[in-house]
Amino acid sequence: MNNSILAVSLLVAAVSHGVGAFSTTRPSFAVAPARTTGYFGASSTESVFALNAGGFEWEDPVEAADPHVENPYLNKELGTDAEGLKADPARLLAPRLQGTNIYFIGMMGSGKSAVGDVVARRMGSYNFLDTDEIIEKATSMSIPSIFEAEGEEGFRSIEAQVLDSVHAYVRCVISTGGGAVCRLSNWSKFQTGIVIWLDVDPDTLISRMQGTDRPLLQTENPLETLETLLEERTSRYSQADIQLKITPEMDANAVAEMVIKELHFFIDENPPAWKQAKAKAQAEGLDWVQ
Repeated sequence: MNNSILAVSLLVAAVSHGVGAFSTTRPSFAVAPARTTGYFGASSTESVFALNAGGFEWEDPVEAADPHVENPYLNKELGTDAEGLKADPARLLAPRLQGTNIYFIGMMGSGKSAVGDVVARRMGSYNFLDTDEIIEKATSMSIPSIFEAEGEEGFRSIEAQVLDSVHAYVRCVISTGGGAVCRLSNWSKFQTGIVIWLDVDPDTLISRMQGTDRPLLQTENPLETLETLLEERTSRYSQADIQLKITPEMDANAVAEMVIKELHFFIDENPPAWKQAKAKAQAEGLDWVQ
C-alpha cells in the first residue's frame, strides 16, 4: 500500500473506528507539559475565588481543579459508604487524573493490552485504545501483512500517525507497540500523559508467545532476538514515569492492581503546579492565601 495514500486514509479510519467516538473536548485543566511542575494545570476560567493579593486579583482554582479525592491507599476510610462498602481505588483514580491519558509501553507480550483493558474497565470513565488494533482497522491489514508490505520502518511511520491522532483525546488508557519508544517524536505524545513500563524478562515473554506470528520474532532464535531488542530499547523504556517489574505468576488483574496503586502514589508525588505554588505561599506566611 502506498504510504502517501495510507497516511490520508489512516487518520480518517482511526477516528471512525473508535477514537472519534470519544469526546474531543479537552478539560480546561489540561496536562502540563513540564514534568517538574506536575502533570495537572488549571485554567483561570475555572477559578472560583478572587482575592486581593498585593494590589491585583488572584484567582484560586482549587474548587474547580481539585476533585478533593485522596489516595485511598493512605486513607483507608476514603470511599466508604453508609453500609461500610468501599469504592474501587480505580474509580477514585479517574477524578485525580483529571483527563490525563495513561500510556503503556514495553516489549511485545508484556501484557500492555490485557492490563490496559482491565485498568480502563475498572476506572469506568476512561476508554481503552490499542494502537495495533487501530492500525489494523485503519489499514484493513494485519500487523504481519503491514510488515511484509511496508517493512518495519513503514509500520513505525503508520504507528506514529496513529499516536499523533490518539494523543489529542483525553480520558484514555493507551496500549502502544513495543517499538513505539524508538522514535523520539513519539515521546512528545507520551509526555502529554503518564507513561507506564511493564518490564518483563525475555524468558517470560518467549513463554507467552510460543508459536507467535509476530514479524520481529520470525528468526532462528526468537529468545535471542527478544534479548537483543530489549537491550536496544531499555534506555527508552526507562524514561517511563512508572516502571513495574512483572513476574511470571502475575496475571492481568494482579498487574492492573499494581498499576492503579502506583498511579495514586505517582499523583501524590507530582501535584498540580498551582497547588505547589499555593503551598509555597502559605509556607512563606502570605496571609491572603486561604
